[in-house]
Amino acid sequence: MLLCRANSPVSPGLLTDTLWEDDPPRTARKNIQVYVSALRKLLDRTGDGGRLVHQGGGYLLRVGADELDALRFQQLVRSAREATGHGAHAQASRTLREALALWRGPCLSDLRFSSALQSEAERLDHRYLQAYEDWAEAELRLGNAHEVADTVGDLVERHPERERLRAAQMNALFRQGRQTEALAAYEGLRVLLAAEYGLRPSPPLEALYRSMLSGGRPDTGGPFAAAGPGAPRGAAGALGTLLPRDLPDFTGRHAQLRYLLALFGSPEIRRPRLAVLTGPVGTGKTALAVHAAHRLAGAFPDGRVLVPMRDEAGAPRSPASVLTELTRLAGLPGPRGQDGRDLEEAAAAWREWLAHRDVLLVLDDAADESAVRPLVPDAGTGSVLVTARTQLAGLASADRLELTAFDEAEGRELLGAIIGPGRLDSCHEETARILEATGRLPLAVRICGLALAVRRYLPLVEYAQRLADGRAVLDELVAGDMAVRPRLTAGWRDLSQPARSALCLLGALPDGPFTLRQAAEALNCGQDGARRTLESLMDAGAILAPDDEVTSHAALYELPRLLHVYAREQAAGAMAPAPRATA
Repeated sequence: MLLCRANSPVSPGLLTDTLWEDDPPRTARKNIQVYVSALRKLLDRTGDGGRLVHQGGGYLLRVGADELDALRFQQLVRSAREATGHGAHAQASRTLREALALWRGPCLSDLRFSSALQSEAERLDHRYLQAYEDWAEAELRLGNAHEVADTVGDLVERHPERERLRAAQMNALFRQGRQTEALAAYEGLRVLLAAEYGLRPSPPLEALYRSMLSGGRPDTGGPFAAAGPGAPRGAAGALGTLLPRDLPDFTGRHAQLRYLLALFGSPEIRRPRLAVLTGPVGTGKTALAVHAAHRLAGAFPDGRVLVPMRDEAGAPRSPASVLTELTRLAGLPGPRGQDGRDLEEAAAAWREWLAHRDVLLVLDDAADESAVRPLVPDAGTGSVLVTARTQLAGLASADRLELTAFDEAEGRELLGAIIGPGRLDSCHEETARILEATGRLPLAVRICGLALAVRRYLPLVEYAQRLADGRAVLDELVAGDMAVRPRLTAGWRDLSQPARSALCLLGALPDGPFTLRQAAEALNCGQDGARRTLESLMDAGAILAPDDEVTSHAALYELPRLLHVYAREQAAGAMAPAPRATA
């Protein structure tokens, strides 16, 4: 166990579980101290007694990378993946072959009766399989399909559910002209998954199968589409395009779109690239991210994929759920459970995979930094675009872009694109009133357009009058399955109770910008306390920050128009008397 966790403290508790599992003696801790002492004496004979130390609440064994096969193996694999990232596939293959040659049969084969060591052995086995898959893909890129076909079959028999391994087998067979065998390999996996789990192979593997059925003609791509000599960089290990449809009437955001296209599309900017797109509820963060991703196909030949970070009810998804989706798309083993270490290993495998692909990952509506950090590689070519209501200030080195409401020209453009510009031509004043009532929030403007598009009979002047009633505006902003209120409710639910209370108090202020002094009066506190509260609300995406750097007393803050209305509703509901009990 000390060697499995080399150079890291191993707690006495883990050592106890390793040695005795469910039935440790009452003297277990004392026994471990005796064993460690004996081990130190053994090491002292060769002058290595200082290798084994008590540190960080456990025992740490110092080992050099050239002294332990497992460490040497990891070092070689990292070097090979760096070579792959630079397109040096021959070098990567040689290095991976050296790493795989370090293995002499199953790891810790005579010690797996200990469940703790069984877990360590399985972790090392998993790394071996990943390294073999990396080697197989490198060989396929180099045109050496026969090298892969000669060895992959035995591993597929021992690990029949690994899609990436099965894909390597399919590609190797197909490139040798053995199409029937390649298709049979897919069919074997399909039958196995259906019988054991009621599942189908992943979409990327199905895409590879369809491509082979058609004789190898180009398909939509996937993480298992292997490239041969002369194939474009990024063809192997691709995800394809897994994005929502782009809005045909996407409007405005010209400067922000240029910024994103320059950031992610410029080869001069060193990768990996991480950008955070923030803004209050309904400002069109997802629409802009999807629109930009659709236009970045040339910069990301290995794929562009959007992953929602919340479920249908608006609650943050669990890390295990997100990692399971990503690892399945990439053909990697997912987390085995909710255990922290399982999640860390799955996240590390995902980051390693993404670091070596030209993939744009869009993480939509992230709740906090902890949901994002495990998914972003530290190096390599993969890039990540995050949308969030909060500022995610804890994400270091991220490029940041904040969205606010439309200006009036953008609002008119979107409204006209949906209902027809001719309908607006004679109603300039009514259009302005509609946009003012919605606070020019892109989501609200779109809903207005959809509602007016199906109610051709409804004059704009009457619709503007409906929206002018602040008590009814949120109930009017509904079109089919689109509505503003549920979005505001979800955002309100994410806020802390102190933040909600502060917004209820600020909701009493008149519409429009307000000063720090006005905020302090509404919050019934000093200006220092009010400033801290406002900054906290800005971090949460509930308050719009001043546009320019100004002195604090001259700064103007603003509640987004519809959130202002919602806060007033919440304050009124909190102050309403409880209904009397009836007999």
